[in-house]
Amino acid sequence: MTSASPRLDLPLLQPSQAQKHVTHNEALLRLDGAVQMVLQSLSQSAPPEAPAIGACYFTADAATGDWSPYPRMVAAYTASGWIYLQPAEGWLAWDASGGRCVVYQEDEWTDLPQQLQNLPYLGIGSSADDTNRLTVSSDASLFNHAGGGHQIKVNKSATGQTASLLFQSNWSGRAEMGLCGDDALHLKVSDGGTWHDAVVIDPSTGHISGEAIQSSSTDVTSGRLMRADYGYCRGNAVGAVSMADGLPSGALIQRIEGTNSVALRFADGSQICSGHVTVSGAAAAYGAVFESDGVAFPFPAAFTEAPTISMSAQGVGGIWAANASAATATQADVMAMSAVSTAENIQINVIAVGRWI
Repeated sequence: MTSASPRLDLPLLQPSQAQKHVTHNEALLRLDGAVQMVLQSLSQSAPPEAPAIGACYFTADAATGDWSPYPRMVAAYTASGWIYLQPAEGWLAWDASGGRCVVYQEDEWTDLPQQLQNLPYLGIGSSADDTNRLTVSSDASLFNHAGGGHQIKVNKSATGQTASLLFQSNWSGRAEMGLCGDDALHLKVSDGGTWHDAVVIDPSTGHISGEAIQSSSTDVTSGRLMRADYGYCRGNAVGAVSMADGLPSGALIQRIEGTNSVALRFADGSQICSGHVTVSGAAAAYGAVFESDGVAFPFPAAFTEAPTISMSAQGVGGIWAANASAATATQADVMAMSAVSTAENIQINVIAVGRWI
């Protein structure tokens, strides 16, 4: 018959043994130290000066004093002095100094492994319930990387469901961001009573809409963002001018080149044409003065009706410009007048102002 138990090394009573109570009491003391073990320290070199009866310590590698022959063992203090237990793989103990449960594994006391799989609820500093199965009550939460990036995933079962982040103030929803009832990205806000889809991003185009965005080209609601196709910038300020239903539908300014002329069209319907033509002298007598032949000045872009014409003559002294005939929507007929007969070329500068629509 063996003298000790195989697992806890408890002394066993032997046949015909005298003083059986001694062996029995020793076994009970060892059992008292091993069962529901509480370690005051996981590595202590010297015995405390006034240990409490029942106190247990794990001795350090370099144990001193009464512990020197018993390094890396559990020293349990009894009324009769110290007894020593050799922990085995898998022993459990409560670390009183660290406030945690530890396990003896590979000759070390380590944290008890936590297998948190398929838990019905988890509350950290709070109580979870059927709706909020994970709750965290804390000033902050940290989701850190493990050497690279980090993603937080919120998944929903179908398009019509919701996967979002909801922001509350005193338990009242005030902002929400995510896939809310469809697969578009929504940014929603609330005053506590009414929700507004401030921004909605279409998943197929990436284009945005919502109450914070212009709803039409005539929407000038204060505080809304202007859509690029409803407003003007460097990319569309100059181009083909057009109008629909009395409102600009193209660029702001359009430049149209002609022969020695240019037309500027504006989004409000105004048009200005300018340029010049040259006449060969003014030698034909016209009363007391002399005139040139009439010359057509075609507008680079047509007006809706005859515009207002302004002219000036450039060349020799004593000359001026005049209409040779009434202007039309497509051209002006001009000529030069002179106080004296001249064969010099004369440049006539023309400005026409009217409307293109």
